[in-house]
Amino acid sequence: MTPGAADLLLVIDVQVDFLPGGALPVRDGHAVVAPINALQHRFRHVVLMQDWHPADHVSFADSHPGRAPFETVALPYGPQVLWPRHCVQGSPGAGFAPGLATDRASLVVRKGLDPRVDSYSAFLEADRITRTGLAGALAERGITRVVLCGLATDFCVLWSALDARDAGFEVRVVEDAVRGIDVDGSLAQAWARMEAAGVRRIGSAEIA
Repeated sequence: MTPGAADLLLVIDVQVDFLPGGALPVRDGHAVVAPINALQHRFRHVVLMQDWHPADHVSFADSHPGRAPFETVALPYGPQVLWPRHCVQGSPGAGFAPGLATDRASLVVRKGLDPRVDSYSAFLEADRITRTGLAGALAERGITRVVLCGLATDFCVLWSALDARDAGFEVRVVEDAVRGIDVDGSLAQAWARMEAAGVRRIGSAEIA
């Protein structure tokens, strides 16, 4: 694959709290930084996504007295996994990973700002109604193919890939530039869902 004017590199949530030692660590999450930095120089268009939660966000377990992280609760928009407090607006944990290049990004999109609704996808929040505006921004730039990388494969990368397909984009996920959480087989299930939706895997070495 040789990226052209209609290709976008979409970098999902490569933030301190998702790295080893962070509030919600993804195993080997730091390993995505080097390949993502290398990839950015091959794309004309780069967008960075950033989890950006208010301190009282509904997805935090400590917002629900008596509940623990990784339990599930029913919210108006459906089941919600409860997470440790992470990526709080303005906190060090919400910052981009040390060493992640950010200077080539033409757009930084923050998600999860509504305290009442979680947001995994770069395109649609968890209520499946509220849009981030990313699809419109990409359409205005003439983007037709989205190449995803970042964290975590089985949550934010998965939902972003599926919603990108639903929005009409051709989608690739860079296998060596993502890492997953893998809860009860969620990583294998995520790859299966993406492939069923027409998302293709690609290695960074295949991108010229």
